[in-house]
Amino acid sequence: MKLLTLNTHSWLEEDSHDKLDILVDTILLHHYDILAFQEVNQSIEESVLDLSDVFTYQAADPSIQIKQNNFAFQVQQKLEKLGLQYSWTWLPSHIGYDTYDEGLAFLSLHPIQQIKTFYASKSTDYSNHKTRSIIGIQVKEEWYFNLHLGWWNDEEDTFKEQWGICSTFFKTLTGPIFLMGDFNNPAQSKNEGYDLVTKEWFDTYRLAVKRDIGHTVESTIDGWTENKDRLRLDFIFTNQSILVNQSRVVFNGLNYPVISDHYGVHVELTTEPQFIH
Repeated sequence: MKLLTLNTHSWLEEDSHDKLDILVDTILLHHYDILAFQEVNQSIEESVLDLSDVFTYQAADPSIQIKQNNFAFQVQQKLEKLGLQYSWTWLPSHIGYDTYDEGLAFLSLHPIQQIKTFYASKSTDYSNHKTRSIIGIQVKEEWYFNLHLGWWNDEEDTFKEQWGICSTFFKTLTGPIFLMGDFNNPAQSKNEGYDLVTKEWFDTYRLAVKRDIGHTVESTIDGWTENKDRLRLDFIFTNQSILVNQSRVVFNGLNYPVISDHYGVHVELTTEPQFIH
């Protein structure tokens, strides 16, 4: 099993179409089983697609409108034309940069059995950029959740509060669960978000037999305007100790060109997840 999480920063990058092609080529090379993307944008003013007869698209909610330039749709379509078919879904969270519907997307090589959604944030206001939606898909009897959470010291809605909502929800589920995404809490910050999550969840980076330095942000970016450090902000967590072959950072200029303000996290499990009892 191969997993990839990436904050795509879609349509906000220079040469964004070229970077989309780099992403597609990399997916073709690795045949990831599950892809979790954050900051997946579509233009608010773009035309709406009719995907009612398209079996590869699984709606998280029937009221969701997919626009022509939805980034996940563009990725899925390019891959399908190249012979690799993914099932996919997308959940909007809020308006981004005044012009986009911004949300979370999953692409899966395997059939999506169920979809669950909820809000991690106090706010459910679509115009509030701090509104945080969460989406989960069930694939092969395992749950995968896509998260883009807030900051530890946010004055309106702290990470601790958001994680409390998430944690309560996850405890209603049984079996293997994977959490993929941009947690906005650096692994190196002690007694903050990372330490809170890893009280009960395993970091696949730490479980991996092979791993690199792990940093996914190396400069000042939106939300981290005063950052001067290399940060590990993007993670794949699991609720059970499993055998992980490797965890490595991709789209960092070393393993494939940079395509976003975040790097991606590529994790390889031992074919099917093997749980350590």
